[in-house]
Amino acid sequence: MANPPAIPQTLPGNIVDVVAGKMFAGTVELANGRIARVTEQGPPRPGAPWFAPGFVDAHVHVESSMLPPSEFARVAVTHGTVATVSDPHEIANVLGLPGVHWMIAESKRAACKIFFGAPSCVPATSFETAGARFGPREVGELLELPEVLYLAEVMNFPAVIHGDPVMHAIIAEAKKRHKRVDGHSPGVLGEDLKKYAAAGIQTDHECTTLEEARQRAALGMMVWIREGSAARNFETLWPLLLEKPDRCGLCSDDKHPDELLVSQIDALVRRAVAHGVPVMDAMRAATLNPVRHYGLPVGLLQPGDPGDLVELNDLTEFKVQRTWVDGKVVAQNGKSLVARVPVKPLNVFNAHQKKPEDFALIAVSGKRLQVIEAIDGQIVTGAGVEKPKVSAKGLVECDPARDLLKLTVVNRYSDAPPAVALVRNFGLKSGALASSVAHDSHNIVAVGANDADLARAVNAVIKYGGGLSFAAGDLEKVLPLPIAGLMTTVDAQTAGAAYQELSTLARQHGCGLKAPYMCLSFLALLVIPQLKLSDLGLFDVGKFSLVEPWVD
Repeated sequence: MANPPAIPQTLPGNIVDVVAGKMFAGTVELANGRIARVTEQGPPRPGAPWFAPGFVDAHVHVESSMLPPSEFARVAVTHGTVATVSDPHEIANVLGLPGVHWMIAESKRAACKIFFGAPSCVPATSFETAGARFGPREVGELLELPEVLYLAEVMNFPAVIHGDPVMHAIIAEAKKRHKRVDGHSPGVLGEDLKKYAAAGIQTDHECTTLEEARQRAALGMMVWIREGSAARNFETLWPLLLEKPDRCGLCSDDKHPDELLVSQIDALVRRAVAHGVPVMDAMRAATLNPVRHYGLPVGLLQPGDPGDLVELNDLTEFKVQRTWVDGKVVAQNGKSLVARVPVKPLNVFNAHQKKPEDFALIAVSGKRLQVIEAIDGQIVTGAGVEKPKVSAKGLVECDPARDLLKLTVVNRYSDAPPAVALVRNFGLKSGALASSVAHDSHNIVAVGANDADLARAVNAVIKYGGGLSFAAGDLEKVLPLPIAGLMTTVDAQTAGAAYQELSTLARQHGCGLKAPYMCLSFLALLVIPQLKLSDLGLFDVGKFSLVEPWVD
């Protein structure tokens, strides 16, 4: 970390004490990077600044910001984030253990505290091609590291519920070290949820309904209420903050650079209070609850704690004026005070250029084709069945008039034929989007209104060894992601602007989704219902198997 300016030793104002559950006027004194003393001086004073513990993102994949840890942190601290609980399974799926070690090393140069989990599902399933495979040995090796505090989200929930010995052996690696176990169980309810929780799973950030959240809280699980760039669940789940505030935390999960520049956990606290959640409960969800659950070495504004705090203008807007990490001011008035650091990329990308005919899909006479249905603002998908448009040569064609476009997943780890399916709700009338951010194995995923543009978009990603691209005729735009095909080496503002330009191009060509590239990136995630596509073919999450795309 660069050397931020010296901070005042005594901070007068109003104080939010999340541990004692009270607010008062007083002073905070800092010395040697820690809270030396907190003095109470009566009721809060109108107009005075508020000092509170810094915010904690209870579950995030730093890689999904498309920024390396140091650049991610430079932005996060401007929103009052002093710590994140981070699952590095994106880079683990690409580069294995070296990728996780790279993230840990880079995090030590970050402006905020980034705590890591050991990825539990690399790859997420056996029905896709990834760059690495973790078993109990690899997970145990990571859990021995002092920087790895917990077992990251156990995504293969069917394996847990049905007693798969390898999955349970991975969970046992965390249990024997007395480390927390994160969950991921979208749509799982009732007896299956009880089995999942009984296996030792302690959190979930995948709730999309209030009933899911309530059942998890009733079983003693922590519910991390998520609002990211693709999955936006806050409006559905915020009532749990009224019902079970001690069971709640706030997280972003996946946040693209343009939105990270605008807000993070600070926005969720503001929205919670605007909905009528008591300030103390909202603040505890953003601070105390994740800190205590994971045992994070993060300050809670108590004497002797690390000096991790924020100054807020008030408890309505929650506008962050300053952020301290370990007693140093790292952000002020929306600006990071920490200098950028150079980052050395590492990567693996072995796909070869594709031709339009590589995306051909041979029609089956008399049968209909299963269709993936993208859902705006969600990472779950629907499923439909349609009679496709077929050419005179017997090939399935894109049909923009009916919003039936081609979706492809291309193996990035070796040269192989692309998997091809149909998707609806992208709305493209022309052009194609492609991305090497394709959760969680991070092959190339692309959607297009015709085969020629589909090939151009995919080839643009291959050319740069990873990135996001848009292609339409002679038009081609790319945001290169040279770090594992996941992260850029440019600054957050440049990345955010490039990402916005690509999203705008997609909308100009007919796409109506709020975050088209984020939505695209989850169409290959085989542990989120309902119908998805891997590089090996169409996948039904309910059946948890590859399925025949053609049906009667």
